[in-house]
Amino acid sequence: MMKILGIETSCDECAAAVVEDGRRVLSNVINTQIPFHAAYNGVVPEIASRKHIEWIQAVVQEALDKAGLDSDGIDAVAATNRPGLLGALLVGLNFGKAFAWAKKIPFIAVDHMLAHLYASRLDISSDVPPDYPFLGLLVSGGHSIICRADSFDSISVIGATIDDAAGEAFDKVSKHYGFGYPGGAVIDTLAKSGNPGAFHFPLPNLSGKNPCDLSYSGLKTAVIHQLEQFRTGGASIGTDPLNPADIAASFQKTAIEILLRGLYSAVEKTGIKTIVAGGGVAANSLLRSSLAQRRDLRCIFPPLELCGDNGAMIAGIGYRYLRRGESSPLTVTASARVEGFKRKLHEE
Repeated sequence: MMKILGIETSCDECAAAVVEDGRRVLSNVINTQIPFHAAYNGVVPEIASRKHIEWIQAVVQEALDKAGLDSDGIDAVAATNRPGLLGALLVGLNFGKAFAWAKKIPFIAVDHMLAHLYASRLDISSDVPPDYPFLGLLVSGGHSIICRADSFDSISVIGATIDDAAGEAFDKVSKHYGFGYPGGAVIDTLAKSGNPGAFHFPLPNLSGKNPCDLSYSGLKTAVIHQLEQFRTGGASIGTDPLNPADIAASFQKTAIEILLRGLYSAVEKTGIKTIVAGGGVAANSLLRSSLAQRRDLRCIFPPLELCGDNGAMIAGIGYRYLRRGESSPLTVTASARVEGFKRKLHEE
């Protein structure tokens, strides 16, 4: 049995976990920085980096303690090295490399977007791990990607955002109207008491382009700058004309429809009926309920605690590399971006 320590600091979660043999989660510690960024309605990179420096040692120690291990019980270390905020990435990456060097154990640098797709294979997920190939739906504040996964580290991007990511649009709409932070969770909650038909926002026109691609710039503009133009007259009875719940519900309905339109185009294009979601937006209740209605598809979501950034998915996928005989040199560094994740790698 091999126990891997996973470290994740790509954005504003300082996380560490211990996973055994790529499946069994022995501990999963996530310290969120939300209170420190809420005043700015978004992540401040400098604050994120400093908090990771302050917290990383204690978070890793807590992960070891909860797993009932000391540092000698760890067989390898995996840490995120891309994509994300460069300063934040470097904290976890360098801590992980130092740990591995000190204990003379292997180190694995991990792409945390690939790790998001791996999250559904961990044993705290309620579903049976899917066979390859499957369609991956990676949706977060920085990325919106529809891909074909042929193995844990081999994906082909079928569709991607051509401008804003889905999570970014949620955050910007929430910030503009003062709904709160983080925007995705706040809008999801607020939308439950609103009328999704109060405003009819347009879908992006991708005529002549890849139908699997996504676009959120137009929706964001419509909601923030052209709201009255899209009012249907169906606002909730007895409420303010600009009822926040109605705005949230109408925006969320269109945002999820954009995702589903691209995803269903990918299903039609590939014939693949299994979908695995990952990333913060995978926690969205409307996305989950909408996909649940498609009885012809097998749709797999990680538990809510594994949708956002976490160390368990890093440790889990790290084991797969190690089992294949691969590790990373201690000279490996961080990268803020991954080529092809903003737009599709190719058209088939």
